Amino acid sequence: NGDAANPSCSGIEGILEAYHKSLKSVQLYGPTNFAPVVNHVARAAAAVPDGSQYFVLLIITDGVISDMAQTKEAIVNAAKLPMSIIIVGVGQAEFDGKTGASPKIGALGR
Repeated sequence: NGDAANPSCSGIEGILEAYHKSLKSVQLYGPTNFAPVVNHVARAAAAVPDGSQYFVLLIITDGVISDMAQTKEAIVNAAKLPMSIIIVGVGQAEFDGKTGASPKIGALGR
């Protein structure tokens, strides 16, 4: 949402508001490293041990994941936390690397 001190959004309206705000201020460029943001949200989810909050990480990207091995590891490590990760590819980039990732990540998490 652009607020480092309070980076959460509330509901679909909050997500859409953050998305529209980011369109005006975010410049997309590589490398496209997802592991740091997955680990950041995972730390926030782990900090709520009573499970009273659920975290959804929505990543909208125009590039292929540059740190695939680290991203897979971060997702596997976060698999037991109260969080979901949604990755949406936009634009002309070749996103084939993402389509094969889910089954492999799922198998690693078991």
